[in-house]
Amino acid sequence: MNKVEAIIRPERLSRVISALAEQGFAGLNIANVTGRGEQRGITHAGRSGETYIVDILPKIKLELVVSDADTQKVISTIVSAARTGEVGDGKIFIIPVSNAIRVRTGESGEVAI
Repeated sequence: MNKVEAIIRPERLSRVISALAEQGFAGLNIANVTGRGEQRGITHAGRSGETYIVDILPKIKLELVVSDADTQKVISTIVSAARTGEVGDGKIFIIPVSNAIRVRTGESGEVAI
């Protein structure tokens, strides 16, 4: 099993959720996060003509735990739905998961995901 953590643009969230659901991946966690990467922020022009840089930007973090066999399918789905082609589209991290336990039933392993 793997935990897939994806940092994406907030405006792409609904597309990513829909694409994952179409592929059969409905269970996920979502968190609002802020951060910076290659994008290094955006420049705004103020009313007085001054410019300022916002270098910590809002992003969305998605988390899913999936079987080893489904990991690449989830990655491909997220990439295709989240990509704009611009700097700041996000990152995906894959973390091995040794076990999962469903609290309601006590089931463990892949049947619990």
